[in-house]
Amino acid sequence: MIMAGKLKIKKGDLVQVISGGRQSRGGDRGKQGKVLEVFPETSRVLVEGVNRVTKHRKPGQTASGPTAGGIEIHEAPIHVSKVMLVDPKDNKPTRVGYRTEQVERDGRTRTVRVRVSRRTGEDI
Repeated sequence: MIMAGKLKIKKGDLVQVISGGRQSRGGDRGKQGKVLEVFPETSRVLVEGVNRVTKHRKPGQTASGPTAGGIEIHEAPIHVSKVMLVDPKDNKPTRVGYRTEQVERDGRTRTVRVRVSRRTGEDI
């Protein structure tokens, strides 16, 4: 089932992994990292330093020349439900809410949604 739509996590946010294996057993639970990329069509996010996977690359030939093989380690996407946004005020995970705000620009009044930390009530 594909759940396309608006996600409360955006690129550049600091998030914390809230489920999975404990760090003492080699897992990622409790780790914090910056969101590198968001995939709203699959509800997944790419987090820096989290869910690192090993890829074995075979040496090959491309149009620009030969490529070296070897072992590469990089991050893989994880589901957005497995992470929580970190509140900038106290560095603890928080739920995200929205409130509407009237903004006046160039003589026009527009309604915009502002992300709000449910933990402290501060704007994010």
